[in-house]
Parts: sequence; structure tokens; C-alpha cells
Amino acid sequence: MSPADQTVGGGAAETPLRSWLEADGALLRLRLARPKANLVDAAMIAALDAALVAHRDRAGLLGVLLDADGPHFSFGASVEEHLAEQCAAMLAALHGLVLRMIDFPAPILVAIRGQCLGGGLEVAMAGGLLFAAADAKFGQPEIRLGVFAPAASVLLPERVGQIAAEDLLLSGRTIDAREAQALGLVAAVADDPAGAALAWFNANLAGKSAATVRYALRAVRGDYAPRVRAGIARVERLYLDELMTGHDANEGLDAFLAKRPAVWKHA
Repeated sequence: MSPADQTVGGGAAETPLRSWLEADGALLRLRLARPKANLVDAAMIAALDAALVAHRDRAGLLGVLLDADGPHFSFGASVEEHLAEQCAAMLAALHGLVLRMIDFPAPILVAIRGQCLGGGLEVAMAGGLLFAAADAKFGQPEIRLGVFAPAASVLLPERVGQIAAEDLLLSGRTIDAREAQALGLVAAVADDPAGAALAWFNANLAGKSAATVRYALRAVRGDYAPRVRAGIARVERLYLDELMTGHDANEGLDAFLAKRPAVWKHA
């Protein structure tokens, strides 16, 4: 089945996501389909969530491959949806997707080209193995806008360790694919990251028992998944009940949208 054969989230001209099955139904392909930004906004989150719900109980499913149309995986979340009036709904939806991915019963492989930033990196980290092109760039730039990245504050320490996570989250800096691989964020760097992910699937998952893979994934994530779930709940409350009630977070977002320098009050 080709990308044109099945879509999620609306008609083919409107959908933010393409979805189809390969390998006789053993591999679910998901493709962010709103280049070049592929923003992780409410529509994209809903489409990804719907696709995972639709295929969660598919017999024989051995894996998922998530990639993106265009030169970039994702520029991140919608800044407008981070504003005070919308951020609670946005975080609830994004964190619900992250937890659904963490709990998904088949491995989720992610293939990344170009920029993978902010909410886009949070979604990628909610998957399993990341395969990156040499031109891929990774970062959580939220702190430059006066906010922090809630899901990444939980997922990055799990991925790269506490010190490296603090470096990336507090600086907001961007790293390339080789540094991401050295940190353990990326499993492999390849000219064709989707091809590399497919090769890994064919070499390591194809032909195995889907039931056994489910149990193996549950076993290896036995302590990890509850830690992420508890951490997500903690940082969501910190973001909504404390950060967004202050001046600087709202000022930073407003300044970004108005394309002017932020005026911090350090409060």
C-alpha cells in the first residue's frame, strides 16, 4: 500500500499525516505530510494519535516507521498554541500522544532529515530508535522563548543522561547528527535514514512473533514507562500552574510572535 492509499486526519489534500501498511501488514508507516515545517500542532497531534489508536491492536504488527515529507522532520510545535489561552489543551494533547507512543505495543522507529526541533524532537524521542541523516539538527529551543520543554525535560535525561540533558535544555542549543549519536540520542547516521530504519526492521524484526515482540517491549520498558508517565504529569503542572502564571513566559511568546525583543522582568 502506498502513501496515497490511506490517509489520516481528513481528505488527501488536507491531511497532516500519511499512513499505510507494508510488509504484509507487519510495518505501519506514518509520515508527517505538511512540509516544510511539519508543525506538531493540534491537527498533527490528533492525526498521529488516531493512527496509533487505529493500529494498536493489529495482529501481526511488528513495528512502526515514522518519517516526514520535505527536507525537515519538524520545526516544532505551534507557538500560537502555547499562548496562555490554549496551552493547557495543547499540552494535554501532546503529552497524551507521547504517552501513547511510549506505551505502544510495537517498536516505533523514527527517520529524521533536516531540523528536528522542539515538539518535533519530543515526538521523535517518544519513539524508539532514531535514524538520522548527516544534515539532521536536533534541539529544544523553548528556553529562548521564555518557556521550557515539558516532555523533553522527562525524555531527554532518559535518553542522554542528566548532564547532557541539562546542557541541551538550558542552553537551547542545536546539535548535529554526529553529536546526537555520540550522546546516544541517535542510533545511526545514514544518507537515507528511512532506508536505514527499514533495513533494521528487516534484519531484526521481520519474521519474528509479534506477540513475543510485544512482551519483550513491555519487559524492557517496565520501569521506563511509569517514570515517563509520572514525570510528564509533574512537568505539565509545573508549566501550567507556575511558569505560565508569571510574566516572562507570556512576554517571551508574545515577543516571538510580534518579532520583537523580549523584555524580561525575571518573574
